[in-house]
Amino acid sequence: MLKPRVMMLVVFTAFTGMVLAPGHIPLWQGLASILCIAIGAGASGAINMWYDRDIDQFMARTQRRPIPAGKVEPTRALVFGVVLATVSVVVMYFAVNSEASGLLLFTILYYVFLYTMWLKRSTPQNIVIGGASGAFPPMIGWISVTGDFAFEAGLLFLIIFLWTPPHTWALALFRHGDYERVGVPMMPVVVGSHSTKLQMLIYTMLLVPVTLLPGFIGMSGLLYTAGAGALGALFLHHCWKLLKDKTDAHARPTFLFSILYLTLIFAFLLIDRVAWIPMPITL
Repeated sequence: MLKPRVMMLVVFTAFTGMVLAPGHIPLWQGLASILCIAIGAGASGAINMWYDRDIDQFMARTQRRPIPAGKVEPTRALVFGVVLATVSVVVMYFAVNSEASGLLLFTILYYVFLYTMWLKRSTPQNIVIGGASGAFPPMIGWISVTGDFAFEAGLLFLIIFLWTPPHTWALALFRHGDYERVGVPMMPVVVGSHSTKLQMLIYTMLLVPVTLLPGFIGMSGLLYTAGAGALGALFLHHCWKLLKDKTDAHARPTFLFSILYLTLIFAFLLIDRVAWIPMPITL
């Protein structure tokens, strides 16, 4: 019900934001923040499953979820999600700070109402706009420590925001039939395969230089910058190979690599913080 695979990446990026933030947070508060972010993300996933129960039963990727599989009643799933969401926001408010709690609440509402209930079924730009909800966790982690917004936190947000379209559209390419069957206007369904691949390449071309910025503003060092550059080249290679392929056979490898890509980008940010080697030139 809580989409644990999605939750793992959410927690990891939030933890990275917390570690990179200047200042100090007591261990118990840090653990409370991570727990609230995880619970909030899981609650959003549960409410998403409740709302999408009418289409999940017809999609191969989702028909084994608890509600369409008949393991959980829809009303119980909704109550479960709302209770968890409320608990996560309230605990974040009292255990961490009001700013992090407010952003967590905004993230949950953004995902549930803006993306799930409106954008997902109304526009092929659903994941571009709605996907921002998945980019907030590192900002929440950062604000848990500092209590306020910073440019560096926005940069972490932008990395995930630009990564989301090529990641999700790669999935949509090899799950094209599922989305077409239930009438969800994902990009490949609306504009076709080639146009989707071209947009994936464009977003990746925007993403790669953004991932290099932490090294050039002194947020990270040479180790991260070298790793981000190599990963970016590989991601561009995958998207270019997919674009030149007349079939969608390379969509699944591109999707799987995109998950590894984001994980390693944030892993390099963490590793670089421990073994920081400054860039020779910073902006």
